Formats: sequence, structure tokens, C-alpha cells
Amino acid sequence: MRYIPHTAEDIQRMLAATGVASVDALFAAIPEPCRLRGPLDVPPPLSESELLDHLRTLGALNRPQSRATGDLCFAGAGIYRHFIPTAVDALAARSEFYTAYTPYQPELSQGTLLAIFEFQTLVCELLGMEVANASMYDGASATAEAVLMARRLTGRTRTLLARSLHPEYAHTCRTYVGGMEGGAEALSSVPLDPTTGGLDLVALRAALDESVAAVVVQSPNFFGVLEDLEPVAQAAHSVGAQLVVVCCEPLALGLLRPPGAVGADIAVGEALGLCSPPNLGGPGLGFFAVKDKKAVRSMPGRLVGETVDGEGRRGYVLTLSTREQHIRREKATSNICTNHGLMALRFSIHLSLLGKTGFVELARQNLARASFARQAISAIPGFSPRFQGPGFNEFAVRVPGGDAGAIVERAAAVGVVPGVALGRFFPEYRDTVLIAVTETHRREDITRLAESLKRSAA
Repeated sequence: MRYIPHTAEDIQRMLAATGVASVDALFAAIPEPCRLRGPLDVPPPLSESELLDHLRTLGALNRPQSRATGDLCFAGAGIYRHFIPTAVDALAARSEFYTAYTPYQPELSQGTLLAIFEFQTLVCELLGMEVANASMYDGASATAEAVLMARRLTGRTRTLLARSLHPEYAHTCRTYVGGMEGGAEALSSVPLDPTTGGLDLVALRAALDESVAAVVVQSPNFFGVLEDLEPVAQAAHSVGAQLVVVCCEPLALGLLRPPGAVGADIAVGEALGLCSPPNLGGPGLGFFAVKDKKAVRSMPGRLVGETVDGEGRRGYVLTLSTREQHIRREKATSNICTNHGLMALRFSIHLSLLGKTGFVELARQNLARASFARQAISAIPGFSPRFQGPGFNEFAVRVPGGDAGAIVERAAAVGVVPGVALGRFFPEYRDTVLIAVTETHRREDITRLAESLKRSAA
């Protein structure tokens, strides 16, 4: 049933006020072939009970990847499954956090503002940076916004993207700058070292000049390889470019030096794995932090600050908001409309429960289990590591036969998703599968993975 609240008299009054003869005339600017001249080709409507039955039927088709159902999943490629304590669900549902959407009125949003402030603090501590914003949609949009910020700070347009950057992040960057000065051609790819799987420093230095606004590099990179960031920072800074460090697996920072300690100017990434299980593409949790406080007014998103009220009591306020919908208008640095507050809250609760010791121990477990898996799979005849560089909880493996996609499909058909076939992103790596292992995988799961790969390749 269509819902049109306006009466015929209402419509005539509005047309008279606008000086338009008819409703159809309002759409005169739309080319005739593009106008809808009949009903949409969609199924007929359902009653509420029929709709609920239909949704239950669709839901029953889902087959969750879990040990309990006999299924295992080792796919990562930017989204990782970690154990989320039940306490995160319970605390995140408390009313002082649960109800607020956007903290426009600080006197009514102290719980939400406090949670965001703590999130910003945790992100700064984790990344070794000075200022973090209140979260972004996901790692891809955060990376693209970092490119735009570097362009604003330097007044330059060229950006160098490491070939080892997540391909979908690189695509998002190209989409963002496509309509700007220089277009997508302003983005160049720096090749990777075919042996280590990390950024080719020689190629980077050859590509750098004083027209470059930023160098964007991911660590651990898309292949799970840890990048040596200090020489990258030195090379970028030698020509006045910004270094943007991307991290899709912040748990790795439990063992690594933070980006801020190795020369990053902007650090961004995705933290979904530490606050929620993978869920059909989202919602994500993008984080964004800068090293230089002077760059704060060029940051996208919003920042929450701590202050005191008229009676000296601690309080939290929206200190800076850069979106165009607010007072900045054409001076806005971003059109990001809100932060993912619930995801940021869950992230903050989880890290608080872990503490520094627990966070480091969890990182060690991930590293140990991934190392065990890499050794077990490399021992299978015909399988070998694609890259020799050090990694964290993800690694690329060359498979026999040259068709990793077929092997992944055969293994998945019998209950084990062994990873992501890289031919989808890199045609030259059609024979390679990307495997992610976290603390959620037991030794027997890894043994089953190795056996499944061996059978599927036979």
C-alpha cells in the first residue's frame, strides 16, 4: 500500500506556491528514458506474518562457521575473528551507553561522550599518536580520509600506495580522489619485494619527489607481512611527504612498536575484530590518529574533549566537529556523518578487560598459532610460503596445481574454508591462498586445515 499523506488540495497549494503547473513538471530535468512509467518489477507485498515466515526461512539457510557445526573458517584478508568476552555484550547494553546516537547535547550524553573519550585515549596509547578522532566507518574510509588530509596538509596531490595495501582500501582511495585535482591518476602503486612480500624500498625511493603528499603503507600488510616502517618514514619525510600507516589487525601492536614510534604522521585502520565477529561486511570500526597536534583541525570526523563544569565537576563535550553539516560548511574537512559509537564502545570495553598484560598475551597466542599453522602447511608436499618476510597471524601459501580458488572451493564444500584465494585481487598470485589464524583456532583445527588442504590439492 502506498503512503501518500498529502491530499489533492495540499498538492495544488504546493504547486501554486512553487509556480509549477503539475507534479510531472517537477521531474522535467530527468531524461524521458530514465523515468519510471510502470510498477517496479518486484514481488507482491507480504503481510507481517508472511514476511516473518519468509525471513525465518532465509535465516535458516545460514550455516555459521564454527567448530560446533563442524565448519571452520581461516579467511581473514582484513577482517579477523577474535574471541569477544560475554562481558562486552553485557556492559555495552547498559542504558547510559546504549541509547545515545550522536552527542549533540552534552548534558544528556555524558555516558556516550565518556565512552568515546576513552576510545580516543586507547587508540592514542595503542598507536603511539597524540590525537585520535571518535572513530570512522571502517578502515577503508579512514585510509581514504588520511590521503585527503595529507593533501590538505602538504598542498600536494600525488600519493604513493604500497602494492601490499589492502586492494579494497586502494580502490576506496581512488574513488575518493577521482573527482579531485589530479583524479585517480594522482595515486601511484609502489611494487612489493617478491621475496619478502613487503614494500620495495628501492622502488619507493625512486618514485618519491617533492610532488608527493603521502606514502601509504600497511603493516601487517595485506599478505600478513610486517613492514619495516622506519626507512619508509625516513624516505617520505626526506621529500616533505606524510607517512600514513594502515593497520587492519591492531592486536599486532601488542608485540610491535607503534606507528607513532617509527615515524608515522597519520595512523588509521580497522578494529572490528576486537569488538564484534565478522557480520556480512559490517558495521566496521575505523580508527584515525595523528602525531602532530597542529594537524588536528585538518582531521576528519569529530573529537570529544574533557573539561569541567561551572562547579568544577569533570565533564565531556564535543570539542571539534569537522563535518560540513555543522558550522564549517564549505570549510569542512570531511562529510563523515557520525562515528560508529557502539563499535567504539565495544572495542574500549574489550581492551579494558584485557589490560596491557592480557593484550600482549593475546597477541603472543595469535603469533604462536599462526606460526604453527604455517609450519604444518609448508610441510605438505607441493605447498610453500609465498613470501619469506616475518608476519603476524596471516600468511600466504603457494598451492600445487596453480589454482588456489579451486582448492578453496573444494575444501569449503566439506566444511573448512582454508582462506582467501589471492587471484581475486592479484592475478599474478592465482596459485596462492591467504590464511588467517587467531586464538579462536585450536591445534586440532589447524591439523584439520592442513589435512583438508592436502586432500583438496590431490
